[in-house]
Amino acid sequence: MSMGVPEIEDAKVLFIFGYNGADSHPIVARRIVRAKEKGAKIICADPRRIETARIADLHLQLKNGSNLALVNAIAQVIIQEALLDRNFIAQHSTGFEEFAPIMEKYTPEYAASITQVPAEAIRKAARMYATSGGSMILYGMGVCQFAQAVDVVKGLANLAIMTGNFGRPSTGIGPVRGQNNVQGACDMGALPNCYPGYQSVTDPVIRDKFEKAWGVPLSDQVGCPITHVPHRVLHEKDPAKRIHAYYIFGEDPAQSDPDLAEVREALDKCDFVVMQDIFMNKTGRHADVILPATGWCEHEGVYTCCDRGFQRVRKLIEPEGDVKTDWEIICAISTAMGYPMHYKNTEEIWNELIDLCPGFAGATYEKIEKLGGVQWPCRDKAMSDIGTPYLHKGAKFAHPDGKAKFYGTDWRPPRELENDTYPLVLSTVREVGHYSVRTMSGNCRLLRNLEDEPGWAQMSPQDCRAIGVQQGELVKVLSKRGYCITRCLPTDRVKPGAVYMTYQWWIGACNELTQASLDPVSNTPEYKYAACRVEKIQDQAWAEKQILMEYAEIRGQMGISPPTTTRRGGLGGGRAIRG
Repeated sequence: MSMGVPEIEDAKVLFIFGYNGADSHPIVARRIVRAKEKGAKIICADPRRIETARIADLHLQLKNGSNLALVNAIAQVIIQEALLDRNFIAQHSTGFEEFAPIMEKYTPEYAASITQVPAEAIRKAARMYATSGGSMILYGMGVCQFAQAVDVVKGLANLAIMTGNFGRPSTGIGPVRGQNNVQGACDMGALPNCYPGYQSVTDPVIRDKFEKAWGVPLSDQVGCPITHVPHRVLHEKDPAKRIHAYYIFGEDPAQSDPDLAEVREALDKCDFVVMQDIFMNKTGRHADVILPATGWCEHEGVYTCCDRGFQRVRKLIEPEGDVKTDWEIICAISTAMGYPMHYKNTEEIWNELIDLCPGFAGATYEKIEKLGGVQWPCRDKAMSDIGTPYLHKGAKFAHPDGKAKFYGTDWRPPRELENDTYPLVLSTVREVGHYSVRTMSGNCRLLRNLEDEPGWAQMSPQDCRAIGVQQGELVKVLSKRGYCITRCLPTDRVKPGAVYMTYQWWIGACNELTQASLDPVSNTPEYKYAACRVEKIQDQAWAEKQILMEYAEIRGQMGISPPTTTRRGGLGGGRAIRG
């Protein structure tokens, strides 16, 4: 994020693209509501009529997969109607002369044929965003989980650059991250191409710094993204590149990755799989070794908020049994493998980190404790450096010349389009009741009683009538890769031709259906677009029994007590056994 979360409520215009805060981040959503209460105009770009759309001044209900066509069309209007900040462009950016011609063909009329958004609505959005004097963009997984995701992110940045909406409070562009502490994981170097602090593994000067600090030679090669693992296990011809061991912690790829049949095959054919987590999960059923770790209230450390804010977390209770903290497990394994790794506490680890990362250098435990949180970059240990609420102050950007760079490219359709066999579009989404793959929230009895297996398929009432299903009836959802069983949820928030499912359910596992088409830069899968069809299950009584049987079997394999039937007809009950 180039801004801080508190700044959201003081923006004059919020352009919210592919982000459903009410379900994904309710606390951030409150900031959006406050902005509305303070007079902000809200533009919501989303294929569904989500909660934000209900309070929006303008809802651009675009067709799934047409993101970049819409973004380019807004840029075209801003250029064509001379709504630009020409001084900002001239003084603080490069590449506009090459960028503008690419936008010429994306007239609102041309984009309307792709996006299904009326041309006048596109023009209205462009004018609202460009003329407010203080516009902010928020985007989420509805942007990021496409095979052209990075192009769309750059396209949104183009809008901010051409209108001068950078480098001031309550402006800028904000990815509201999709997973708990994913910002922190990236900050700490859990990326295939970076050391901690976003320092490139291919830079010899940086690599030399880390080699001296850690006392070992380091590779100059970019590592393997998680989404490449199945291919590197199953299909890699080069023995030097084939993956033989897979160490997984805080992740459940057998539930969260696309094309789950391929993921399971890769886990089973990998020579050695280690899972480190706080509860059993689907990946654990394929592991050779399971290492039980502590939960968030059983250890201390630092998290990073989505807006770059470092925050302390503290131990509340002592862990039971033989569980250890993640960092203690890693140190013990490293030492056993021949590289002694010893720390007394998390502060020692943190101090080593900030000594190696210039952008984090001033974020000491003492300062975080005193201020409650510190947003990086924070480069000076002096208490006077309180961090950076918003980036690019004075329109100084993180390039050698200090200028922002325009980037233009054409829209491409999604990799897998609808056809006669699979006439509908499947998109994965979130819900407020359960978090991510449900490793934690699925072990909470109250949340399971609110919502449990096999989840729901959100569909338009027209599509439901076409196949003769009513709310709550079990249906089979199929793609080229597999199928799953879930319940039908007719809703007028969904346009005809689309199906939306949350990906955390074990029986209604919609990632059985999703495809592993990746963005070439981010390597993120196209979770938001897969061709599918929905079929009614004629024998509902049989299907209900089948779900109960499969759910009980899965829970039994994980050491969890059998499910019980709830008032809503779903499944629930039982206490998870850890360790």
